[in-house]
Amino acid sequence: MTETIDQIKALSEKYFEEIQQIRHHLHANPELSFHEFNTANFIESELKKIGITDFVRMAETGITFNIKGNLPDNGKVVAMRADIDALPIVEANDVSYKSTNEGVMHACGHDVHTSSLLGAVKILNDLKDYFAGTVKIIFQPGEEKLPGGASIMIDEGILENPKPDRIIGQHVMPLIDAGKVGFRKGMYMASADEIYFTVKGKGGHAAMPENLIDPVLITSHIIVALQQVISRRSSPKIPSVLSFGDVHANGATNVIPNEVKVKGTFRTYDEEWRAEAHQIMTDMAKGMAQAMGGDCDFEVVKGYPHLKNHPEFTDANMQWAKEYLGEENVQEIDLWLAGEDFAFYSHHVDSCFYRLGTRNESKGITSGVHTPTFDIDESALKIGMGLFAWLTIAELNA
Repeated sequence: MTETIDQIKALSEKYFEEIQQIRHHLHANPELSFHEFNTANFIESELKKIGITDFVRMAETGITFNIKGNLPDNGKVVAMRADIDALPIVEANDVSYKSTNEGVMHACGHDVHTSSLLGAVKILNDLKDYFAGTVKIIFQPGEEKLPGGASIMIDEGILENPKPDRIIGQHVMPLIDAGKVGFRKGMYMASADEIYFTVKGKGGHAAMPENLIDPVLITSHIIVALQQVISRRSSPKIPSVLSFGDVHANGATNVIPNEVKVKGTFRTYDEEWRAEAHQIMTDMAKGMAQAMGGDCDFEVVKGYPHLKNHPEFTDANMQWAKEYLGEENVQEIDLWLAGEDFAFYSHHVDSCFYRLGTRNESKGITSGVHTPTFDIDESALKIGMGLFAWLTIAELNA
């Protein structure tokens, strides 16, 4: 194993500048979810450079292919996944690889994920004589937008022919220093549902409330009451969050509108409770509006499920990561209530989704994901490709 690790580290150094330039190209040319046509073409052109031509498209802009080891086949299949889409954010960084697509930015690190996987592909392609089984490579579109590219690729058969025994994904983490990685066994990221409701009443002059059915007042009662879904209807053993970030009345100091529109999010870690909560919220909002003389149209747009890391597989990956990086550079991390469509895979295949440290305070690289100033310490790319390749080989040969 030590010999293989040394070879992977040497190849990570060898390919670093090339992968860095690939990351710069991707960062400068971001594309929104399900519109990653140029990105997919670029990935394919990079694969052809190393002699890989048997890739196929899925979900229009997704790409998949297999790399088979030259050791006697043990029947194992491990999948590696990277997402390729960007976000609708105006980049504020002053760098040579700044986005040239105004209003679109790789602010969640998917350029890092994609370039790291391309690096891992190069390493695995060079080391076929050192592993058995099959690696299934997945470049996935549309992670940032419902219904999620993962769900579409699963529907199109990405987890079949061959079916992976395990799947690994990595994601940048600006809270962790470059050179380190983070793992969590069991439930890790939350389900993420969108809530939209409209409260309808009867508007008019604010000085004549007796003639009105005030949708603003009704809405305020509903928002407060719905918090009881978290505090009194859910088990305290199940983390849950209900937040409303957009309340639009379009009235005035002396005008009560006819309706109020509200947008929010609901997140949790239990699929049964998730479904139950949807119904409780719907019934509560509708019933309260009617009791106060109004009406409520309540819609829950079901998003990604919660992400669960297979405990034994994740523990094995943590131990292999310690062999590769040193024990001091591998840490356990807490729950993260953001959503990730890698979660879809985790409900079908034993999964490990870990965090790649990208922070460097001395260089001023501290911004969070989904911000206009997000960037990474690019030394993380060496671990991004090398550790990714090592974890896959270690699992295939285990």
